[in-house]
Amino acid sequence: MKIDLKKMSAADLKALAKKIEETLVQAEKEALSKALKEIHKVAKSHGVTLEEVIAHFSGPKKKAKTKAAAKYRNPEDPKQTWTGRGRKPNWVNDAIKAGKSIDDLEI
Repeated sequence: MKIDLKKMSAADLKALAKKIEETLVQAEKEALSKALKEIHKVAKSHGVTLEEVIAHFSGPKKKAKTKAAAKYRNPEDPKQTWTGRGRKPNWVNDAIKAGKSIDDLEI
């Protein structure tokens, strides 16, 4: 079936697009349902539950990353801190150039 889209009105094209979207959504639901039934059948034939399959492929739970504690504080602006990791902030470089030691900035 071939449709000549150039001969269709804007209203007809919109109606066709809506019908296509509805049909696509239905086809995706049916494909998902079919896949889940097949997965359930295979899992059951091997004596495992879907929960066990999901748990196996989910992998270990990731730990929440915690921020490193600040080790250094800018004496001129106490809101500015640095953990000592990564690139030195400009205020650290400025303090060192001014003759301070990194130890002077420790919290």
